Amino acid sequence: MATLQKIRSHGPLLVTVIALALFAFIAGDAWKVLQPHQSQNVGEIDGEEVTAQEYQDLVEEYTEMVKMTNGLNSLTDEQNDQAKDYVWTNYVNNKLIENEAEKLGLVVTDAEVKAIINEGTHPILRQSPFVDPQTGLFDKDQLNQFLVSYASLSRMTSISAQQLDSYQKMYRLWQFMEKSLIQDRLAEKYRSLITQSLFSNPVEAQESFNARTQQSSLLLAAIPYTAIPDSTITLTVGDLKKAYNVQKEQFLQPVESRNIKYVDVQVTASPEDRAAIEKEVEEYTVQLAAPQTEDYTTFIRGTGSDATYTDLFLTARAYPTDVAARLDSVAVGGVFGPYYNATDNTINSFKKLAVATMPDSIEFRQIQVIADTEERTKQLADSIFTALKGGADFVEMAKRYGQTGTSSWISSAAYEGAQIDGDNLKYLQTVIALKKNELVNLPLMQLNVILQAVDRKAMVPKYKVAVVKREVTFSKQTYNKAYNDFSQFIAANGTLDKLTANAEDAGYRLLERNDLTSDEHGIGSVRATKDALRWVFGAKPGDVSGLYECGENDHMMVVGLSAINKEGYRPLEMVRDRLRAEVVRDKKAEKIQAMLKDAGATSYAQVAALEHAVTDSVKHVTFSASAYVSVLRSSEPMVSAYASIAADGEVSAPIKGNGGVYVLQQYAKESTSETYNEESEISTVVSRDTRLATQFVNDLYLKANVKDRRYLFF
Repeated sequence: MATLQKIRSHGPLLVTVIALALFAFIAGDAWKVLQPHQSQNVGEIDGEEVTAQEYQDLVEEYTEMVKMTNGLNSLTDEQNDQAKDYVWTNYVNNKLIENEAEKLGLVVTDAEVKAIINEGTHPILRQSPFVDPQTGLFDKDQLNQFLVSYASLSRMTSISAQQLDSYQKMYRLWQFMEKSLIQDRLAEKYRSLITQSLFSNPVEAQESFNARTQQSSLLLAAIPYTAIPDSTITLTVGDLKKAYNVQKEQFLQPVESRNIKYVDVQVTASPEDRAAIEKEVEEYTVQLAAPQTEDYTTFIRGTGSDATYTDLFLTARAYPTDVAARLDSVAVGGVFGPYYNATDNTINSFKKLAVATMPDSIEFRQIQVIADTEERTKQLADSIFTALKGGADFVEMAKRYGQTGTSSWISSAAYEGAQIDGDNLKYLQTVIALKKNELVNLPLMQLNVILQAVDRKAMVPKYKVAVVKREVTFSKQTYNKAYNDFSQFIAANGTLDKLTANAEDAGYRLLERNDLTSDEHGIGSVRATKDALRWVFGAKPGDVSGLYECGENDHMMVVGLSAINKEGYRPLEMVRDRLRAEVVRDKKAEKIQAMLKDAGATSYAQVAALEHAVTDSVKHVTFSASAYVSVLRSSEPMVSAYASIAADGEVSAPIKGNGGVYVLQQYAKESTSETYNEESEISTVVSRDTRLATQFVNDLYLKANVKDRRYLFF
């Protein structure tokens, strides 16, 4: 009663509080409705948005093409990531070229596409299903026949759903290839427009020839930069700023990036986990040694073995390498193990069930027999089998039932390692056991197959082995403990400073990654870290993430954001170390040059006699390639430049190089035996310039201000 009275006394206040709460709830939802919808685009090209749906459609189109052309049912995570990157890069490049082509009036006509198809030599056409198996060349007649058939699908009444699906997939594949042909042709025309504007002349050709064929041999005396201690060099902020302004264009960063620090914890098995697995394998070993009451396929499956059992004679290479290496040391019926294999971190045991010498390859032929009922199938198969046993010709009999009867080879490698059971297992067991010329009438689920071995070759040892292979993995208890410990560490170190200071003391390794970009698919080499990547690009410097479970459910990660590197010119602070090394080198060069002047060292001999000087001889130096000075292990383009103008016996002024300050004296000059050909040399120069011109896509990319936001969605 006292409680009710207390509530009544505060009634007006409670009504006000509830009303405010309801208003806040309703207003919050209203605000979500009124605020602009979150952008649903994955990127931007020259101000034009690329929607998530548009990009997803392109990815699905491309992955379907990859699966069809490679005979795959699905792609791995890595292949999917590669496909996404390929689609994005291809889309951006095509869009950049399309935009430029539109301004120039460049188009690809239907007649051009038809001419490419008729010619049939384009690499894209070679990847199509319309290829002559005999020649490996594209066959336009096959394509035309398919397109005619596809156009008449609506009039077909007897086509199955499976056939219809096959037609539609094939047509989508052709549409993709046709679109790719158009895009490739447009890029070719735009590239040709640029490269055709490049030309050379006899003067440039002669200079290019001389730069490659005129060779100098030089004596070299140098004072290496290592002769000047770094402690004697004084740097100022002004020195660094001056160097920064000179090289500023080298520090242009076209995309925003992040610097992060993170801890990656990989959970591994505890000693208790290993002991438990060892005990299980020991128990299975005892069961292997005893007579089996069930088939080995079921038994091995029940052990949780990573190596499955197939009731076939297989070559040693079909078994795990650690098992194959021990096969010949075990008698038939013997058991080996348990033992630990460090290569794949497993506890193992196996039983050698049987061994036989059998052909590695078998040539065989077959006739498939099927009638409208099981009984009639059996009767027809028996009739054909009896006729063949009586001397009937196999090929002629096969042709009578709409088959070729031609033989084919099957090798052990064709089926070893595959999951085989049911009728497939029964079929293979029969084929492998066939003796030369032997006939077998094999009943299967839906049909009979009459088999005959034509030839057998490469007799090798084959084995039946039951393998128990158990990876030493962590238990749920071990993972939970690691999770709880890591969670507590993160909770106690919620700032980047604390994470950095305390990770090592807590037994964790702090990792760093600079210049992480959003077009990457994760953090480090750990799989399934895309959520962590998204967090990084939404965080503020100094923020620390929560715990991410990743990898193959065996990793945990926490990430701290240390810096955001904005798009544009990288600030001086970020390139200070690189500039410092260059400025120090320049100041050392100034000191060495002043030292040479003060010493009055103007000849090669005088420089060579100085303290810290080193000498060398460099031969066959041309202007077209940087000289390599072995005594300083340094590539020196300035030495090559001087060689192009040096006179015999003349001593150079001190030259600032990459490894030290050099004084050079030419003692021989000669030309190679190559004969000058003006037409060929002009062509070489143009080809060189053309290769450089192919970088135009990169220039278009920078100009178009491309934004990649795929990490938000994919």
